[in-house]
Amino acid sequence: MSISVQQRSAPQLERLRALTRLLDDAIPIPGTNYRFGLDAIIGLVPGLGDAIGAIFSVFIVYHAARLGAPKTTLFRMMSNIGVDTIVGEIPLLGDLFDFGWKANRKNLILLEQHLNQPTAARRTSRRVLLLVAVGLVLILAVVVALGIWIANMTVAKMT
Repeated sequence: MSISVQQRSAPQLERLRALTRLLDDAIPIPGTNYRFGLDAIIGLVPGLGDAIGAIFSVFIVYHAARLGAPKTTLFRMMSNIGVDTIVGEIPLLGDLFDFGWKANRKNLILLEQHLNQPTAARRTSRRVLLLVAVGLVLILAVVVALGIWIANMTVAKMT
């Protein structure tokens, strides 16, 4: 009788669920259904807070890799952390964003999807990565076009 991947990964997954709850959902806001965690509190520390939060978040990705999550899923997980860290660095707006983004919860869901339905999760991750790539190319095109326009305007004013 063989042990399934889910049975083998159950103890690790439960520890990751506990860490995710601590980081994203440990503290309820009285009178609401909303919760936040240590990640949002740590993010309040200027400069270092979001970087420290990212270290905890990468721990979840590390264990996802050990549990066999494919590179596409790991990339999506790292993207969630990247967005959380980069936007979190913006004063005030980043702090508000930290209370709502919950990258760790998103990453735990991605890992659980992989463990429950690996083929479907891989397919979905590939589609999302394609959309991200297209979005990045479009952003790059806009930045280049804007740079050319600004350069032309500057040259036109100089002559």
